[in-house]
Amino acid sequence: MSEGTDPGHLLDVLLLANWNTRVVVLGVMMLGAAGGVVGTFMLLRRRVLIGDAVSHATLPGIAIAFLVATGLGFEGRSMPVLLGGALGAGLLGIATIQLLNHGRRISHDAALGVVLSTFFGTGVALLGIAQQHASASVAGLESFIYGKTASMLQADAVLIGAVALGTGVVCLLFFKEFRLVCFDPGFARGRGVSVLKLDLLLMSLVVSVVIVGLQAVGLVLVIAILVIPSASARFWTDSTGRMVLIASGLGALGGWIGAMASAIAPRLPSGALVVLALGGLFLLSLSLGGRRGLLHQAIQSGRRTRRIRREHALRAILECLEVGTTGDCTLEAVAKRRGWETRQAQTAVRALDREGLVVVEHPGGETTVRLSAPGRREAEAVVRRHRLWEHYLIRHARFDSGHVDRGADELEHLLPVGILEQLEAELSAEGRATGLPSSPHGLEGRPGGEAPVP
Repeated sequence: MSEGTDPGHLLDVLLLANWNTRVVVLGVMMLGAAGGVVGTFMLLRRRVLIGDAVSHATLPGIAIAFLVATGLGFEGRSMPVLLGGALGAGLLGIATIQLLNHGRRISHDAALGVVLSTFFGTGVALLGIAQQHASASVAGLESFIYGKTASMLQADAVLIGAVALGTGVVCLLFFKEFRLVCFDPGFARGRGVSVLKLDLLLMSLVVSVVIVGLQAVGLVLVIAILVIPSASARFWTDSTGRMVLIASGLGALGGWIGAMASAIAPRLPSGALVVLALGGLFLLSLSLGGRRGLLHQAIQSGRRTRRIRREHALRAILECLEVGTTGDCTLEAVAKRRGWETRQAQTAVRALDREGLVVVEHPGGETTVRLSAPGRREAEAVVRRHRLWEHYLIRHARFDSGHVDRGADELEHLLPVGILEQLEAELSAEGRATGLPSSPHGLEGRPGGEAPVP
């Protein structure tokens, strides 16, 4: 039995009995929480890819710090030295992006692409030079590219915790300003708020999270810490405050799942497992989250489709009865009036029958449909609403009466109720507040006008 499947090992991991596991799990959770908080404002500000550009821009700083330190006789792999170089390069990358964007010299995404590719290419070249350095070893520098979560030390976790706490405090203090800049920077400028300074503050927070995340997930994957939790939280709420809290929680949860999976299966790359865990939470949010979730939208779309089909069937039956004399309407007539196949009309009529809105009979093998008393009242309300829209389109949108039926078909389910109230008031002024309004187009070849209702 392998170590990963040993029940005792699994229990130790779940209980965080091992000191190293405890440090790694807590460190990655705090990193995920900090990334979720900062990433929320980056997402709302539509600047999420800045984190990717900054993370790649740190590589030349790491290589230069290593070369300078070893050239001066110091330990080149000292973590403070390397993170200091990464910080300087990250800030330089942000300043370059801002400079390229100033005066709209080039588009924002083009500036990101230039900085990302140029800085990363420079970093790769400098790493090649460092590898040829005869007096020092560069073993371990590659971990900044792909991350090495399992080697996280207590000092690293403490640094991540300090950055996470500082990030949370800054975002809390400037929450109103950040929210204002994210949603309406023009209004913020009008209120005297310095959008540039707030952007720079937000970018500084991004750099801080990126720097402390390099050791955990690497510069290639650290963007996931900033983007995925906030993008997942967007499916659950429309409130900025709740979105920050949810993104922070999802980031911490993804970090916990990924770090625990890495402890159970130590041969798998830790940073990749953290990102995969965050990706799983994103898929869960995409599927089940709030109003924007796929499941909710599918349910709402199905309900809307059934409601529209129901109203169309009721209107088709009543209009069929308007031009008939027997008080019954055949299933084929309903299908013809709506342009449906017989099977579609049959499905709609069965749904109305289950609600008690129609009476279905089969005299001589032919299916006929008759409105019940509740069905007639609802059908008259549906037809009245539809014809109000027809009159509105003719009077106010200058539709031709021969084409207004299809336009009203599409709009009657979308436009607000307030317009209906306006049309009702117009009919009242004309003395036609009761009964069905006249159809502006012919029904089955009859001229428009007040059709008799049997």
